[in-house]
Amino acid sequence: MTDERSSEMPGLYKLTIDERKKRIQAWAGLSEKEMESYSFAPGIDPMMIDRMVENVVGTFSLPLGIATNFRVNGRDYLIPMAIEEPSVVAAASNAAKVARAAGGFHAQTTAPVMIGQVQILDVADPSGARMRILAQREALLEMANTKDPMLVKAGGGAKDLEVRILPSSRGTMLVVHLLVDARDAGGMNAVNTMCESLAPRLAELAHGRSVLRIISNLAVHRLARASATFPAAALATADRTGPEVVDAILDAYALACVDPYRCATHNKGIMNGISAVVVATGNDFRAIESGAHSYAAFRAVDGGIIAPLTTYETNAVGDLVGTIELPIAVGLIGGATAVHPTAKANVKLLGVRSAAELAQVIASVGLAQNFAALRALATEGIQRGHMELHARNVAATAGARPEEVDAIVAQMIEEHMIRIDRAKEILQLRRGGAAA
Repeated sequence: MTDERSSEMPGLYKLTIDERKKRIQAWAGLSEKEMESYSFAPGIDPMMIDRMVENVVGTFSLPLGIATNFRVNGRDYLIPMAIEEPSVVAAASNAAKVARAAGGFHAQTTAPVMIGQVQILDVADPSGARMRILAQREALLEMANTKDPMLVKAGGGAKDLEVRILPSSRGTMLVVHLLVDARDAGGMNAVNTMCESLAPRLAELAHGRSVLRIISNLAVHRLARASATFPAAALATADRTGPEVVDAILDAYALACVDPYRCATHNKGIMNGISAVVVATGNDFRAIESGAHSYAAFRAVDGGIIAPLTTYETNAVGDLVGTIELPIAVGLIGGATAVHPTAKANVKLLGVRSAAELAQVIASVGLAQNFAALRALATEGIQRGHMELHARNVAATAGARPEEVDAIVAQMIEEHMIRIDRAKEILQLRRGGAAA
């Protein structure tokens, strides 16, 4: 049977939220029970959400967990993490506890400088055009700074220019980088506005035409770094000494350094921690992830494709020392961070006083998460930590009531059969037995 429904809905944006919900309910045949999942949680103003994105019909909730034990630069933090994956919050908390024994995490950031790009084509003399643009550096920076006097007043604003000459399939092009200190903001709006204002003048100086005018998410000037010592004595297991675990972690790390297939998953584990905090604070997790993975490629050496965002080595007494470095362009001003009530509450929970401090905490969480994953991989394997939480999800999906979950989970783990069909079989047997 042909589905003749049309996704063309002219004027959907003009309708109220309730009217939109009725339209999509009729279109998809959603039940009243299913429509309840679109309801707004208490404390969330539907009108505020309606202003954040287009065609709003509800919100999508993620579990919000709190990671404990974090000490960064001598200060304690509770870490809000919005994520759907089991064991991430527990793993971060456990890693922070191990690091805490040696003083916790030590973190730093560079200046919050973002890169805006202006692309210029059809330039007859690229090297000459580069010199003409750089000769007007001061005037161009002054022109850019007129677009955001409040940012300049706060100590930020356009600080420098770079001009790159790039060959391409469309001919040689100039790419002008405008370096903007964004202070406590993410910087997107300020940087984009400045780039758009400079584009005509840059094209005029280059005797070409401007095309793209936009911020880059590869924020190589806005880096966050963190380090921690994980005492070997704290890493011992029932069947391995602490030094043996350290060696196993170093072996696992070495594979990430030489194999892009492993490195991709190594860095994904880092982002489990980082993205969860970025989402919880209302920042742009897509921009952070894009910047992180691009930086991993940017750092690759000797013909490599991608590099780990962390490093591991041992100190003079054999303890494991981990470090992390990546772009983290987060803000406390503007965007969802400034308007979404849950994001605002999470920022208050963190107690961070600047975007730089937030970036330092986020980098520390990324390092903690990566250490926890490597430790699990090098010892009992990654599945053990996931097993019970995953089994609980499977049991609940199979229809187990809260009082039935523990018994079903225990049996599935004992059998090493954590599957929805097995959960349903156990549930049916238990209920049949109870009825008899």
